[in-house]
Amino acid sequence: MMSSGILPSVPAAPVDWVDPFIGTGGDGHTTPAAAYPMGLVQAGPDTGIGDFQHCAGYKYEDARVRGFSQTHLSGTGCASLGDIRLVPLGDERQPVDQVLKEGLVHDRTSEKAVPGYYAVRLEGDVAVEVTAAPHASLYRFTFGGQGVKRLVVDTQWGLVSEAWQAKHVLSSAVKVEGLTGLSGQIHAKHWVEREYGFTLVFDRPCTGVTELPRKKGEQAPRFVFDFEMAPGETLMVKVGLSSGCGENPRGLDLPERAKANLAAEIPAWDFDGVKAAVRTAWNEVLAGASVEGTDAERTAWYTALYHLYFQPSNIADAGAKPLYSTFSCWDTFRAAGPLYTILSPDRARTFVEAMLDQGKVTGFLPVWTLWGRDNQCMIGTHSVPMIVDAYLKGAWKGDAEAAFQQIKESLTQKHESRRKEDWELYDQYGYYPCDLIRGESVSRTLECAYDDWCASLMAEKLGHAEDAAFFKKRAGYWKNVFDPSIQMMRGKDTKGNWREPFNPFAIGAGAMSDNDFTEGNSYQYSWHVLHDAKTLIGMMGGNEKFVAKLDDLFELPSEAEGQGWEEDCTGFIGQYIHGNEPSHHVAYFYTLAGHPEKTAERVREVLDKFYAPRPDGLCGNDDCGQMSAWYLFSLMGFYPFDPCGGEYVIGAPQVSKVTLRVPSGSFTVIARNLSRENKYVKSVTLNGRPVSDWKIRHDDILRGGVLEFAMQATPAKEEQ
Repeated sequence: MMSSGILPSVPAAPVDWVDPFIGTGGDGHTTPAAAYPMGLVQAGPDTGIGDFQHCAGYKYEDARVRGFSQTHLSGTGCASLGDIRLVPLGDERQPVDQVLKEGLVHDRTSEKAVPGYYAVRLEGDVAVEVTAAPHASLYRFTFGGQGVKRLVVDTQWGLVSEAWQAKHVLSSAVKVEGLTGLSGQIHAKHWVEREYGFTLVFDRPCTGVTELPRKKGEQAPRFVFDFEMAPGETLMVKVGLSSGCGENPRGLDLPERAKANLAAEIPAWDFDGVKAAVRTAWNEVLAGASVEGTDAERTAWYTALYHLYFQPSNIADAGAKPLYSTFSCWDTFRAAGPLYTILSPDRARTFVEAMLDQGKVTGFLPVWTLWGRDNQCMIGTHSVPMIVDAYLKGAWKGDAEAAFQQIKESLTQKHESRRKEDWELYDQYGYYPCDLIRGESVSRTLECAYDDWCASLMAEKLGHAEDAAFFKKRAGYWKNVFDPSIQMMRGKDTKGNWREPFNPFAIGAGAMSDNDFTEGNSYQYSWHVLHDAKTLIGMMGGNEKFVAKLDDLFELPSEAEGQGWEEDCTGFIGQYIHGNEPSHHVAYFYTLAGHPEKTAERVREVLDKFYAPRPDGLCGNDDCGQMSAWYLFSLMGFYPFDPCGGEYVIGAPQVSKVTLRVPSGSFTVIARNLSRENKYVKSVTLNGRPVSDWKIRHDDILRGGVLEFAMQATPAKEEQ
């Protein structure tokens, strides 16, 4: 089952079960780069750039490596970062320009990855190893053969398309520092506009350095460093980065901040020591949720947990107050956010603080932040449910009144730089009219309604009755885009007319597409009422009619019609699309409609089809840990259907035992008599007491104890 062949016969620790190659093939868009838990640096291989299949810079199926850069995104649908490319050349006859363009063939059998470490052998007889600290990376290049060895350092490089390679760097100030390295700062613009500082140091002096000619429009240099080395000798290279974000009490410039980070985190030339330190850090994180099961189940579990903690990234300098970014809120508010509040409440607290700080800078709370900037690439303001959820659960105990004021302003006040929300229009019609909003009108209405619901909960908790009533009314705007004649969500114009013609299979791409949905169609979004399931069920005719319609969703033809965005819609079961997040709660609707046995069936089907411990084992982008969070919750047998406030809907466990580390000690989930055949829940008890409403609460988990499932081969309803 394993792709990398790296696991020992008897793994000794949680980190030994992780396979970073899972999701690097197919549509997973993950990277095997060496990274510290939630670190700024993710140092590793780039095999391609700029297209949808290379959002992380790496695709397992590729035969060539184009170099090793220091920053990556994991599981996103857009490419970015890829700072400071290193390309080692073991044969002085290798043409530099050709290698930079085409890459080097790598030996698949030599490729290895564990959390915090990556290794591969390249043509030219070069063995590459890399490990990482939070803000720095350390490379060890071992060269075979005779002659001069070379290292290309490319500061123009980025994980952008070929057309953007010459223009994404706006300016640079880079200098070679003697014979042992270089440093500088880069001002770049692609997904976001950002600046960063870097420093790069060799463990031995070079014998020569050449700056390569720049292509038209390029603003940053590439250097070739020569080294006289005997066969089998190593060259080690340290790279330190600073995002330029967060506290800077000493007033250092960007290169000096990068140097300070490097000195703090990798002071010595101790590759094995750095590798051991990052291993320890990952073991501490992964030990927070242990599992018992088959080897394949353990591998999938710990790898999903690893992907969950790959980001958000702490972009503040070493020793400074943490400042997290890489918040893919549209994805992660659904399950990743709630899972952090269980496993890492202290981190969830710092996430909230970072989101609030970000909101003070931009004037609105985060939509999708990278490197301390908001790219606004998605819809809604889904930092709101993450903030409110952490507040209601007690994970964050800051100035709630000030936080609510930020929420209120973000959801009601116009901001000149805010691209996708028009609150005056929204309140005028009670929905986004499809004749005034070119794309995403229905999805934006539904997503904003959920944010309003979360705002109403916080207002109510704080005693702001007028605000609570306002946001609760808005939270019902989803009803205005529900067409009762077809019982589906549908675009509506300013005159109250439903969109014609209407094709429920038509996939919407984004704000500039002629469609009312975001990365999906009406079949997926007609269920997007996370906060008012009971009303939606009633509007669709009650439990039995609702369930029949839900059955149809999973049995319709698996087809998509759109404008080129269909590639981002993967993992079809009928018109259910697991590879994109608006569908993630849908299987749990069955439980809420009185048919938990159907939830058990659908969850098992999704797990069997779309999660496998191999490179192409994920059906869609991991989306900064959201796909992994769905998997982890579903294996345990419960899921945050409404992600805000701490209630979880019971599903059906898929592993025999999970133990979560919680403040009171531990919370253990046990599935008795679980097997391939015994996939149905016979009964559920929490600390020996029956769970009759098919729900558990966040406080139940934090108090610790045992959630026990009795499993059987037939649905409980069939026995009655």
